[in-house]
Amino acid sequence: MRAALEIESARKLESIQAAVRGFAGPYGYDRFVLFSASSANEDVVERIYWVEGDWLGDGQGVDAQTYVRRCPVTRHILNAREAFFWKKEPGQGKERYQVIRSPGGPGVQGLQVPVFGPLGLEGAMSLGGESVDGSARVRLGLSLVAAAAFFSARRLLEAPAGKALGSLSRREREVLAWTAAGRRHADIAATLGLSERTVENHLRSARRRLGVATTAQAIRMAIRNGEIEG
Repeated sequence: MRAALEIESARKLESIQAAVRGFAGPYGYDRFVLFSASSANEDVVERIYWVEGDWLGDGQGVDAQTYVRRCPVTRHILNAREAFFWKKEPGQGKERYQVIRSPGGPGVQGLQVPVFGPLGLEGAMSLGGESVDGSARVRLGLSLVAAAAFFSARRLLEAPAGKALGSLSRREREVLAWTAAGRRHADIAATLGLSERTVENHLRSARRRLGVATTAQAIRMAIRNGEIEG
């Protein structure tokens, strides 16, 4: 609880990272990946906030794209409703990842924590190591810390730079709300008396104002900021 409170009050990503390391390190976790995610995204992962540690087992650093490509167990968060343990085992010319009930034995293993919000899956954190504690107490503690780390990192990294919250125009809110409801651009255009190009321009402008890369991220942030209803 102390670590989670420290993370929630963090003003820099470095402070979040230090708190996570401080809590997870004594239990054998020395590899970390924190990212936003969505079941609507074909690749699941939307944005990587933090990657650290010897994930590939060769002592070399790993970037976000390499990690996601080499760690297929990430997609399991689409079917998970709570944190789950995973393990990486060497195979015939290829490493094999699998979901396990509890960690044990040699090899890199760890915990994947899906994080849920108003729109369902919003992100996840994976923590790994070669000899990790998989007790229920540690799993629950790490789940709490991971959720706090995700929401705090998103607050720090996805907040609009130099703009106050609630800055969308009326049209941008309308278009974003209809998009969140699953309406097609053509339907939104007909409903609001606009052209499809204008609808696309409003969505592009909303993404820019909110400082995000995708419309799904813009919808989540607009709901979180009270701009549109979830």
